[in-house]
Amino acid sequence: MKTASIFELPYCYPLGRYHPSSARQAGALPLLWAGSGLELRFSGSELRLLVEADFSELEPWLAAELNGAPLLRMPLNRGEQEICLFRGMTPGVPKRVRVFKETQPAAGDPAHRLWIRGAAWSGGGFLPVPRPACRLEFVGDSLTSGEGVAGAVEETDWVPALFSASQTWAKRTADLLEADFRLISQSGWGVRSSWDNVPGCNLPAIYDRVCAPALGPRNQEMGTQLPHNFSSWQPDAVVINLGTNDAGAMSSPPWRGPEGQSFRQTGDAKGLSLLEDAAVGFLKDLRRHNPAAKLVWVYGMIGGPLGPCLSEAVERFRRETGDRDACYLPLPAVTAETMGSRQHPGPLCHQAAAAATAACLRSIL
Repeated sequence: MKTASIFELPYCYPLGRYHPSSARQAGALPLLWAGSGLELRFSGSELRLLVEADFSELEPWLAAELNGAPLLRMPLNRGEQEICLFRGMTPGVPKRVRVFKETQPAAGDPAHRLWIRGAAWSGGGFLPVPRPACRLEFVGDSLTSGEGVAGAVEETDWVPALFSASQTWAKRTADLLEADFRLISQSGWGVRSSWDNVPGCNLPAIYDRVCAPALGPRNQEMGTQLPHNFSSWQPDAVVINLGTNDAGAMSSPPWRGPEGQSFRQTGDAKGLSLLEDAAVGFLKDLRRHNPAAKLVWVYGMIGGPLGPCLSEAVERFRRETGDRDACYLPLPAVTAETMGSRQHPGPLCHQAAAAATAACLRSIL
């Protein structure tokens, strides 16, 4: 077997946001956001990865594909471990290998992390990875992180096993368009607050950092709290799927802070106006960081009560800025037949959402 550290590996293409200088200093590629990973083109017979993982309560899960088909999906133990992706394959035949972090960053478990340190292989070597047709970034909540897309309908536990970033509408959309992709998503978070009205739990507040929900000293060692270098990877389109948790917040009790603070979103005219303002502001931030990207706001996989508000936010952004490269797209809603676990959409609903999103992107890219 030949071995190499991750940054010595020939033609290794990282997937997802990370801080390159911090990663090189630590000698490992951190998989931070859901859907982060790496892509290889390999001609050998056996391939293994050396990974390092840690957690207190919420373990990271890893998934791998071989030539676009699922290869494995597994939870990781604490510490360093070698994972055999396959052995006994025909030498000399190029194979496309992609590895993904299935689970999102765990803000509630600062120990949660997954690093790839290197690889071991035999029977062949590594080849250049073909350039993707385009680059797509997806900003969202549990729908984008893949909560409930794995598991049976009757499963209700909030556990990492029921998350699967590799099966989401976002990853499926990227596959349909042969795109490189990144997910920036947190379950329960929204445009203004989380589903339970915690005001700090919103994606616009953390979008400009590498991976703010990844806390703890080992994650901070990887630069998760640093500003993200947007010039290092510019998407052709940013697709936003937010609003579901803001709708939930409007029917949830107020958040009470430790010093008597209170916050609650409301569905009245004032509350909807504030949500619209926040959505317009986020679109302006997205445009500032991604000057050439198409901006597509999608919504509706778990019903669409805020559709008119979000659609108007996109139109208002277009009016105020003169920016014509932004649009709103309603997505197919989950049904009893397409429901997954934890009362979230299952694979069939994600597949339908991907088809709609891909069709929209084909028409504008």
